[in-house]
Amino acid sequence: MQSVKSLRGIGGLVRSGLFVVATIIVVGCGAQCDVVVDELDESLIPRATAQDTTRRQTGRPLAAAPKSSGRAGEQWSEFRGPTGMGTSTATGLPVEWSADRNIVWKTPLPGPGASSPIVFGDRIYLTCYTGYYIPDRPGGSLEDLERHLLAIDKNSGKVLWDRAVKAKLPEEEQIRDHGYAANTPVADDAAAYVFFGKSGVIAFDHEGKELWQADVGDRTNGWGTAASPVLYGDLLIINASVESGSLIALNRRDGRQVWKAGGINEAWNTPLVVQTKSGRPEVIVATHGEIKSFAPETGQPLWTCKTDITWYMVPSVVAHDDVIYCLGGRSGISSLAVRAGGSGDVTQSHRLWTSMKGSNVSSPVFLDGHLYWMNDQRGTAYCAKADTGEIVYEERLDRAGQVYSSALLADGKIYYLTREGRTFVLQASPTFKQLAANDLGDRSLFNGSPAVDGNRLLIRSDKFLYCIGGK
Repeated sequence: MQSVKSLRGIGGLVRSGLFVVATIIVVGCGAQCDVVVDELDESLIPRATAQDTTRRQTGRPLAAAPKSSGRAGEQWSEFRGPTGMGTSTATGLPVEWSADRNIVWKTPLPGPGASSPIVFGDRIYLTCYTGYYIPDRPGGSLEDLERHLLAIDKNSGKVLWDRAVKAKLPEEEQIRDHGYAANTPVADDAAAYVFFGKSGVIAFDHEGKELWQADVGDRTNGWGTAASPVLYGDLLIINASVESGSLIALNRRDGRQVWKAGGINEAWNTPLVVQTKSGRPEVIVATHGEIKSFAPETGQPLWTCKTDITWYMVPSVVAHDDVIYCLGGRSGISSLAVRAGGSGDVTQSHRLWTSMKGSNVSSPVFLDGHLYWMNDQRGTAYCAKADTGEIVYEERLDRAGQVYSSALLADGKIYYLTREGRTFVLQASPTFKQLAANDLGDRSLFNGSPAVDGNRLLIRSDKFLYCIGGK
């Protein structure tokens, strides 16, 4: 662990028409360095009314513990669930299962994908892709590449509708590891929203009718696109790092751009919207070298913190009690904690600790003053003290292999899903205890994260969506 001093920035904000340009004068560099350019359409900023103020403030309070972070009636309607941090208040979830035990239903999928299922009402929404570069069936033509949004009856597993979207070309001829459908959808009363990279952000109503489509950039990357959309009030926030190096907020009613913040480099993680104890909401995203915070309603930059992580950033952050926890990187500094609520460069003033232990892909969970996660390559489960980063346990799990799925915390248990379809169930405590190891291996890859539906688990592979029940 270490605390590294860095140059402090002085922020200047210039507003001109519909554009906001934020610059930082870096001490010692002798030049003004543009770090973010915001485009702000003030006419599209949602205005709170007396009756909808509560509904619109969907930032997660940082002071809330995972045990009480869920609210009655909430559903797993976005990536990492109602908290955005992989925690659920559900009880009675299954602990043991196999390919022929405690499977409520099993639905074949038209194609592979690394996205996760979500639940809204009586529907499960899930994305996949077809037509090109299918595992075990390489080749084909990019002109045949399609991404799909599936609506599935959560009680029977029946596919209710399937909407295919042709890929906008040119696209990458090959996406390493996880293919062309890695972004998890999000849903509300009006629609299910999907993000298909340069092919756009699309809203479908719950009967499958396309409502609108928005472009957020036209760039591609050999690692594909992976960040999932996030709802905040009447905004849909998109990490378009791959597509345009930007964080973009769209009006969820019609898809028009409300604001755009630049400088989002090498960031594959899903943003997290939190609310500090002071009441200020912040949208947090981890980028190459920095954690960044923005005002979610306007895109105004609030603060940055150096990470000293020298790699691209994939894991999504978690938060508790005004502190943001971040994993990332393959070597060197791999995790850190920073206090929210600051202004400008807060590296010296708000960064609490850094550690050499972390993960390059999978995201952590927080419980009772501890962080829990699986390393994506080493098959090792970690528990660390959240206040210092000190490792409490570091346990290699038998035949774990690679883990791209993010951790799930529910009912005093932590679920870790491996790429081969084994789910390790551990006791959620600083004392290591393995409760079960369950194998669904269907000779395909399991890259998505588990979702919760009542007292059932939803797990997807490249071939099937599984609904798992029982004890």
